[in-house]
Amino acid sequence: MSGNHGRMSSAALPSRPDNDPHREGGGPAVANDIGPDIREEAPKFQARHVLMRRLADVVCLPESRINAFERAVTADLLVEMLREAEVEDRARVSRRLSILAEVPNSLVRLLIVDDIEVARPLIETCDALNDGDLFYAARHGKTAHRLLLASRKNLSSIVSETLINTESLAVIEVLLRNAKCTLSQTAIETVVAMSQNEPSLIPLIMKRPELRPSSAYILFWWAESDIRRQILSRFGVNREVMQDMAADVFAMAAEERWQDAMSRKALQFIERRQRNREALKKSPYKSLEAAIADAATQGMTRKMAEEISYLSGIKPSTGAKLLRDRGGEGLAVLCKATGLSKRALRALWKALRRPMKGPDGTTHPHLAEVLITYDVLAVDRAQTVLRYWNWSLSSALTHVMLRALSSGEEVDLEGLSVPQRAAMLAFAQDLKS
Repeated sequence: MSGNHGRMSSAALPSRPDNDPHREGGGPAVANDIGPDIREEAPKFQARHVLMRRLADVVCLPESRINAFERAVTADLLVEMLREAEVEDRARVSRRLSILAEVPNSLVRLLIVDDIEVARPLIETCDALNDGDLFYAARHGKTAHRLLLASRKNLSSIVSETLINTESLAVIEVLLRNAKCTLSQTAIETVVAMSQNEPSLIPLIMKRPELRPSSAYILFWWAESDIRRQILSRFGVNREVMQDMAADVFAMAAEERWQDAMSRKALQFIERRQRNREALKKSPYKSLEAAIADAATQGMTRKMAEEISYLSGIKPSTGAKLLRDRGGEGLAVLCKATGLSKRALRALWKALRRPMKGPDGTTHPHLAEVLITYDVLAVDRAQTVLRYWNWSLSSALTHVMLRALSSGEEVDLEGLSVPQRAAMLAFAQDLKS
């Protein structure tokens, strides 16, 4: 070959310093003005730093300058270099990528779970990230990454649910405070269940717009008095629309002799009458009031509790839950829903041997709270709450669920109906104790 073809130009070859002992001829080194200390401060592998910046430049080019395939290949090369790059270099690339409308997936997956100072720009400000990217960060990142994710705007329900499933209290609190995220019903139920052992979550849950009656009625059982009144006020809905819609269905069900259990349970929830007339016919007492008055005199027994439950139109399991309620607001719901007076409520309180008077001779604070709850409740709304409890706490509990709960077995929430999930959460602690 002639000319320079077939051989590399000497300008392209790395030159050896003059003092290289392997230099041809082995002659003495030429004097060098740069001292050894100054040479050590020079950037190591400067070509690498320059190349990383140039590759980042290419990745950040607009679509008019580079197509998707070229960007992807360039990004793959940059990823390999970033794996061994310094934190400052990775953070610099992350900041540049965070403002792009499209970020190569390979770069996102590397940087979004990197050191938090590297991942922060992407998690906080990058609009190009999709749910898959955020889900990846939630699954594979550390607590610091999840805290940033939990405060991110417009967070989808699938990512929120993933963050909640980590069961990190700090992350969940940030997420619940984030008004710009969306929570699924499953996520809400998970947090409600956690709040039984983490009371700090309860006020945050109450502020979420996704909270529905099914979860609120369960949260009631371990909430404090002020929260309980909020739940009853906010979620104690009336049933007028359902009653109007089903007005003629009652006659149809009666003609069928109430043989369909499904429609019978639904109509029992909808109907206006709360007390059980059939139970009254079989009872040794003339009225529900008479049964409660006897209990106040004789003391509450299991048989008496069952009798009061039947007369009130609820199952004994629901009645037992109400009578065991530590706060007592459940008793206010029972009395208002069944048309009982405050006098009957006080008698029921006495029957359970709860303190009537405080040390100063005035009404005991716990009883006073219950009486306030009774006053603020409307009859129809109290009936809705009581019937939802009865429907979910008794009708949904199968022998399989009871056995699983009493033995402490794990129950798959996803496979349960709404009332079954409610029953499981409400009865879990009772059956374990």
